[in-house]
Amino acid sequence: MSELRQNLATKEWVIIATERAKRPEEFKSRKEKKELPAFNPACPFCPGNESNTPGETLRISDDGGWKVRSFPNKFAALSKEGERRRKIEGIERWLNGVGIHEVIAETPLHNLTTALLPVENIELILGAYRARYLDILNDPRIELIIIFKNHGEAAGTSLEHPHSQLIATPVVPTQVRNRLEDAMRYFDDTGECVYCKMMAEEIKAKERILIETEHFISFVLYAALSPFHTWILPKRHTSSFGDITDEEIKDMAGILKNVLARFYYGLDDPNFNYVIRSAPTGGGVKEYFHWYLSIVPRLTKTAGFELGSGMFINISMPEDNAKFLREVRIPK
Repeated sequence: MSELRQNLATKEWVIIATERAKRPEEFKSRKEKKELPAFNPACPFCPGNESNTPGETLRISDDGGWKVRSFPNKFAALSKEGERRRKIEGIERWLNGVGIHEVIAETPLHNLTTALLPVENIELILGAYRARYLDILNDPRIELIIIFKNHGEAAGTSLEHPHSQLIATPVVPTQVRNRLEDAMRYFDDTGECVYCKMMAEEIKAKERILIETEHFISFVLYAALSPFHTWILPKRHTSSFGDITDEEIKDMAGILKNVLARFYYGLDDPNFNYVIRSAPTGGGVKEYFHWYLSIVPRLTKTAGFELGSGMFINISMPEDNAKFLREVRIPK
């Protein structure tokens, strides 16, 4: 019989459809492998084409050129220029589209993905995330900073060159606000962070954990919204990604590479999204919230039931998914 599970932190319900469940190996990507060159002269993110991406906001270099760089998105969702203005007339609520939308080019090589990058390069990427996060944190117009990566066409990417994005918005969206309020209520009721509670319970249960390091833990969620839905959380309680230390960046680079490599080799390089969920920019450590990175492989499609109910149907068992990923052999 199918079962309903609820995420303790987000309060989201999911149907684990055991009657329709697939074995983990059945989710392997069937997309045709496309061989990419290390350099594509038509790619605006490749070295030598920097004039196509002006307004550089960060560059990490070595003697051979840049390693990571960030710059405004050419087709930005929000405009960096202007003051935040709000207007309310009857049922109309309006805010001008100020904000920040940047691209982080993760490597000069056109044909790599995060799972295949040296861990040192991933450290540089995470360091670039932190640097841009902290810089934008000083902008009084900004209320939320979201860092995310789309990998593959089904995940929404339009350019093949490895890159992430950052969007800083002048409002806190309803979904984020609801999660903050749920976390606050849990803290008021129990005196503890709900995310710290989830980590403690996952460590105790063991069956959904993928990797545990000195500073981080990664697991497939008990109430995973979709197959292989995975979180990476820092063990140290902090609500803002901007508080990550150099030592934690080094540790996180290793665990992120390891998890993505398990997806890459175990599921044949699936399309995926990851997003860093951090507290709004209001300042101060929030006792009730805990930043984390969420990874969602795009292995199923959202349909009418999900749109109509806000509740997802997961046709796989999280415990089976975690076991499958733990057993993936990663080449040395």
